[in-house]
Amino acid sequence: MVVVFNVKKRQTLSAGVAAAVALLLDGCSSTPVVPSAGSGVSSGPQPPAGVPPAATPQPQPGATTPAPADASLPPAAPREFRAAWVSTVANIDWPSRSNLGMAKQQAEALAILDRSLALGLNAIVLQVRPSADAIYPSALEPWSEFLTGQQGRAPATPWDPLQFWIEQAHARGMELHAWFNPYRARHATAKSALAASHIANTNPAVVKSYGRYLWMDPGEAVAAQRTLDVVLDVVRRYDIDGVHIDDYFYPYPIDASANTAGPEGVALDAGVGQKQELEFPDQPSWQHYLLDGGTLDRAGWRRQNVNRLIEALYQGIHREKSWVRFGISPFGIGRPDRRPAGIVGFSQYDKLYADAETWLANGWLDYLAPQLYWPVAQAPQAFDVLLDYWVAQNTRARHIWPGLYTSRIDRSAKAYAPEEILKQIAVTRSRASVGGHVHFSIAALMENRKGISEQLKAQSYQSPALTPATPWLGSALPPAPAVSMRRDGSGLALKISATGGKPVAQYAIWSRYGSEWRFSVAPAGRANVLLADDASAGAAQAVVVSAVDRLGNESERVSVLR
Repeated sequence: MVVVFNVKKRQTLSAGVAAAVALLLDGCSSTPVVPSAGSGVSSGPQPPAGVPPAATPQPQPGATTPAPADASLPPAAPREFRAAWVSTVANIDWPSRSNLGMAKQQAEALAILDRSLALGLNAIVLQVRPSADAIYPSALEPWSEFLTGQQGRAPATPWDPLQFWIEQAHARGMELHAWFNPYRARHATAKSALAASHIANTNPAVVKSYGRYLWMDPGEAVAAQRTLDVVLDVVRRYDIDGVHIDDYFYPYPIDASANTAGPEGVALDAGVGQKQELEFPDQPSWQHYLLDGGTLDRAGWRRQNVNRLIEALYQGIHREKSWVRFGISPFGIGRPDRRPAGIVGFSQYDKLYADAETWLANGWLDYLAPQLYWPVAQAPQAFDVLLDYWVAQNTRARHIWPGLYTSRIDRSAKAYAPEEILKQIAVTRSRASVGGHVHFSIAALMENRKGISEQLKAQSYQSPALTPATPWLGSALPPAPAVSMRRDGSGLALKISATGGKPVAQYAIWSRYGSEWRFSVAPAGRANVLLADDASAGAAQAVVVSAVDRLGNESERVSVLR
């Protein structure tokens, strides 16, 4: 889908499709033009060294933005992070079964990426470490049983699933964020024996049994170092766009009498029904802390353990690759002493020892995706109230991209109607400092539950969008692209190429038909684009192109046809 800008009326949306096909081209020269006012591209002074610039609210699809002063220039590019989590644990999303061959697993991955692109998403958050294991070849952790059917067993046909996902996502102009579970060592649904190389076998003292789970003790330095090493190994070896960790820090408490799995559901239901909790067995590391002179209480010590890992991850990731963003998706309700009036529910601060407010205050992340898994109308956990809470905590102006419980569109007694997700997206767009959202999970979109995918495409994602820029990681603009054009039988054929300097991730393309500007995006790896003639307006009367780097910085725009 494309966004249509009407230079006479302000921004409107169109459901037209911008065709893009590969062509071999040559042709006319291009002329740079200065970005229009409000374009999000600044040539003004940069903040002093060491002072991270604040995030500037950026145009979002669906928002009304003024037309540029010069009607011959296109307006700002729409910006919105639109992602979906792809879970590998328990084969929730991919692969559909653990014993599939390479061809079938690749076909399923391509189906997910193609559906995501067609829908209008621009990022995938892929779970690469479900339980101290890996869906990619690793010298640090064994192959995941959710990939091959047995932990430690390599794929029968050698291949690298993570590399495949990255290449295929980038070929479609989409980002790939690698999602790690920081401490879980074995999931309740696991069936195969632990591999000899698994940390529970190589260093059993730092792994604890907790109900039907195995859990690395966050108080053990060895456990924290393992997670840090695993994440940085992926950052070094793979061309990922982001590192993502979820809400599993200390485990969700389980009922000591029932010793059951699935305590997350109790937390989502506001903690109702929880009985006596099974204590997490970290007595040895706690005693070691006290003997070393530690003065914090046990809860404060546990939060400190998690905080130290978060800070180390943020620093380590950016030391390796400055452009790789670090995101966290914590439980959606904040600490009890700061909650808005009327908000009640599970306390991750007291039970998971996740101090997300401190992470935001210290700028230890690039985006927060709080899991706001409740309806707008559910007053004790109201979506909009919780969203505003996290916005208020965001004093360092990091990205806020909430998680949406799209998979709650199901047949349960608490099922969402698709309209709930559309409403929540509208709420995010009504907040200038909220620039996106993440669906949990891709399964609901692949299955088009109750028509959610069709409704998103028709109402919420009528336009492609660039991901919001991240200026605190770098704000230098990439050089303008070289663009040539010639007339093709069915449209205008563009040939686009980078001109050196910073690597380019995408090209932003505006084409004007009559008084309407249409926006599309092409991946940097696809140099040839066809702008099809419009059935009513004919050929595009103006074309403007810019280059966009890995951090979302947009180059000077190039006018190809005016």
